Order: sequence, then structure tokens, then C-alpha cells
Amino acid sequence: MSELPTREPGEIFGPRMTLFADVLSVGLATAVACLPLVTAPAALSSACAVLRGAGEGRPATAGRYFAVLRRRLRAGDLAAGAAALAGALLFAADLALAGAGLPGAPLFALVAAAIGACALVVGLRACARPESLTDWPAALREAARNAAQDVGGSALVLLAVATAVLCAWMLLPLAFLAPGPLALALTAVDVRSAVMSES
Repeated sequence: MSELPTREPGEIFGPRMTLFADVLSVGLATAVACLPLVTAPAALSSACAVLRGAGEGRPATAGRYFAVLRRRLRAGDLAAGAAALAGALLFAADLALAGAGLPGAPLFALVAAAIGACALVVGLRACARPESLTDWPAALREAARNAAQDVGGSALVLLAVATAVLCAWMLLPLAFLAPGPLALALTAVDVRSAVMSES
């Protein structure tokens, strides 16, 4: 994405502003596609694929996003969404149990939060992997390996999630735009990890 051309004379918005607008439009499209919940992994993975294509000279538009997503909604993608939803519900139930005042609840909550954070990082990094377009198990294996080897990148993923949640909490309409910058951050972390492993 660093090879964007410079602004032409008389051009009001440069290519970086165009990319920012494209990220927001992809984010809005992703938010709409995530509404059924079981489509969330496929929707986020498609957003990452479209934004990765922007660095390779392909347009990052909502139209291209929906074209990629239409090819994605198959049984494996819906199964990944169902598994992610079941994991989120299990995590919420664990935290509810910890909040009920059970013996050892503080330690249990701490362990559950650590496991939940690790699962979130691996799941989000899997969405950014190119393998997620065709093979979720391979994407999860590579994401787990990357998460363990690139702790800094995993911290950046958690920071991106915290920023998206904070923006949505501060101003609810931003929740519909947050998936775009989140997908861009996930893609950037994955590209960073690939560059680091090559060097």
C-alpha cells in the first residue's frame, strides 16, 4: 500500500484519502454482512482480501467486496461462523458464571479472559490470512503459528480491537464503520508478519 501514486496537480483528494474512503465503504458493507452473525468470519475475511488487493492495484470498493463475499458463503464459511458464535457465547457464559460469585471467581475470570483474548487474536488473524478464502483449518493453523511467533503483531491486533470497541462505545454509529479500519489493521499485521518471516 506504500506504492500509491502522489496527488496530481489540481486533485482535491490524494490516493490516501481515496483509500480511507474505500476502507470506510468496505467497513460499512462488512457491518451489514455481519448482521446474521454466522457470516461474520467470512465477511471479515472478505474485507481483508479486498483491502489486501488494494496494495496490489485492485480497487477496494463495496461492489468488489460483495462480489468476493458472494463466492464465499458456502458450508465451510457458515460452519466457521457457527463455531465463532458458539465460542463467543461460551465465553460470555463463563464470564457470567465468574460474576455470580462462585468460589475462585477472580482467578477463573482472569484465566477465561486470557483464553478468550488468545482465541480472539487467532480467529482475527485467521480472517486476515489468504488461506481463509478457501481453507479455514489451514488459515487457523497459520494464524496460531503467527500469533505465537509474532507477539508484537498479536498485541497490535488486540489494540485494533480495543480501538474499534472504544469508537463504537463512544459513538454508536461508528460501530457500522469500525469493521473497515479493523480489517485494514488485520491485513497490515498479516503483511507485516509475512515480511518479517521472509527477512
